[in-house]
Amino acid sequence: MWKDLAVYIIRCSGPGTRVVEVGAGRFLYVSDYIRKHSKVDLVLTDIKPSHGGIVCDDITSPRMDLYRGASVIYSIRPPGEIHSPLMRVANAVGARLIIKPLTGEDIVTERKMKLVNYGRTYFYEYLPQATADRSP
Repeated sequence: MWKDLAVYIIRCSGPGTRVVEVGAGRFLYVSDYIRKHSKVDLVLTDIKPSHGGIVCDDITSPRMDLYRGASVIYSIRPPGEIHSPLMRVANAVGARLIIKPLTGEDIVTERKMKLVNYGRTYFYEYLPQATADRSP
């Protein structure tokens, strides 16, 4: 399941493009797979970084320089209160937004997100118009 999510993110990103994980926490399988199998510029953020490879950032009051130029912003099991801030940042920078919720959790955003079934996983995806024009 996690490998499928990582593969999808890689397919949506070209070499050298920026990909940002929000709320990286301690679960690093997806980001480790992306780093090992692609050449994207991967940035991990969290409000309370668990190690030095994660940048401290609060998505509700984001440091926009971390997100500018991102092709994908993704978050794994984020709490509902950051769904809308994730979408606002993705809209502001024109990035594809991917949210992998906890099983049975609703997505709480201003705009509808599309449910995507990919391999053995599912997630919700939002494409700002500029990103939708360059969909894989």
